[in-house]
Amino acid sequence: MRILEIIKIEDNTYPEQLRKIPKPPKQLYCEGNIDLLKNNIISIVGSRVCSDNGIKLTQKFAKELVHQQITIASGMAIGIDSVAHKTALEENGQTIAVLPSGLAKIYPEENLDLYKQIIKKQGLIITEYEPYEEAESKKFLERNRIVSGLSIRSSSNRGNL
Repeated sequence: MRILEIIKIEDNTYPEQLRKIPKPPKQLYCEGNIDLLKNNIISIVGSRVCSDNGIKLTQKFAKELVHQQITIASGMAIGIDSVAHKTALEENGQTIAVLPSGLAKIYPEENLDLYKQIIKKQGLIITEYEPYEEAESKKFLERNRIVSGLSIRSSSNRGNL
């Protein structure tokens, strides 16, 4: 396991949009291309148990966003999250995965290959948790506030889409 960077809330590289959420993470452990945090980002999240139609719509939205130079953020969960990340990578787009665990405890383990692909294709994996922290139920909600917080928020950014 290799941590490329730890970004603290007072650092210039800390995502400005995360400073604005309730209880922003004090630091982010990052592996991969941290420059993606400067991009326009849209989050795609959804059910772990998803329909064929849900998969098709996720692929459609992710493809369109990637073609608009939007970075896709999601939680790397099984289901819609994984489809969003995989579609971004297949379309040569950029993606950010936010983990509910430390970087040495990839969750879910079934997505270890996806994790490796994200890193290989210049994506980014981030978490607020120490490297060896395990995923647990409360951390999924904490992770989700980061996934959401990374997304484009202000009306001034909408004109850039």
